[in-house]
Amino acid sequence: MKTSEIILTVIMFVCAAASLIFSVMQFMEKGILLNNAWFYASKDERSKMNKKPYYRQSAIVLLFLFLVFLSVGLNLITKRLIFLIIEYVLLAAVFIYGIVSTVSIQKKNKDK
Repeated sequence: MKTSEIILTVIMFVCAAASLIFSVMQFMEKGILLNNAWFYASKDERSKMNKKPYYRQSAIVLLFLFLVFLSVGLNLITKRLIFLIIEYVLLAAVFIYGIVSTVSIQKKNKDK
C-alpha cells in the first residue's frame, strides 16, 4: 500500500469510530441532537418538539455511516469488489431511509 492509501484508510477508520460513538450517543439520547429538524427549528419550536424520533433517526443514519466508512476502509485494505458493492448498497439504503423516516416523522407530527 502507498502512503496515501494508508493515510486514507486510517481516516476512514477514524470516521467510522466517530460515527459509531455519535450513533450510540444518539441512541442513548445524550448530547446535542444531530438532526436538521433541530438545527432549523426556532427556540419556540424546539421547546415543543418531541426529540425522540429525531434522535432515533440520527442514530440510525450515523450507524449506516459507520458501516459505510468501515466498508470503505476494508475496501482500501483488501481491494475486493464486495466491499465496493456493500458501500453503494449502504449509501442507497441510508438515502432511502432518510427520506422515508423524515416523511413518517412529519406525518406523525401532523396527525397530532
